[in-house]
Amino acid sequence: MTPSAEPPRRRRADAERSRAAVLDAAVRLLRQRPDAGMAAVAEAAGVTRQTVYAHFSSRDDLLAAAVDRITEDAVAALDAAALDEGPAVQALLRFLDASWASFENNAWLLQAPSAAGSAERDDARHEPVTERLVRLVERGQEAGEFAPGLAPRWLVAMTVALGHAAGEEVAAGRVPGAAAGAALRTTVLRVLGATEPA
Repeated sequence: MTPSAEPPRRRRADAERSRAAVLDAAVRLLRQRPDAGMAAVAEAAGVTRQTVYAHFSSRDDLLAAAVDRITEDAVAALDAAALDEGPAVQALLRFLDASWASFENNAWLLQAPSAAGSAERDDARHEPVTERLVRLVERGQEAGEFAPGLAPRWLVAMTVALGHAAGEEVAAGRVPGAAAGAALRTTVLRVLGATEPA
């Protein structure tokens, strides 16, 4: 590495840190104020609006990046839940608990539909979560803990749909969060033909 190559690399590293700081501030702020604009994000991050726009061309671009960050955090939480270990039913409950905690921390997303971005981008976000759940369902079926006969991806699609429905009920104020989370656990276990541990 030559000395002349160091300043551009350092500038890139500084830019990455700046972008991450803006994104961190945006996620924190949007959890409290889903309608917060770019000026409010800049204030929360302690930077100018120009700095925010240097990293994110529009509010929709910033929202999509915030969803990407939240998705990464959710996947990390699922990995920490050790889904490949222990009985599949227990692992499924850990999956549901981690997923629901992520929803409760980020329910503002339901009030910001533009945050999803393109369908392709949204599908790409879901894929790491879906793949982990498919492996878990397959493991549970092989162990006889989940009902056989239905395709794992179909069962996963049902589980995801139930999770979205539970989130929408909470967002609409029809069901309290804790009650929806408990109902989701019970319903998913029934869909998979599993029995909740005593």
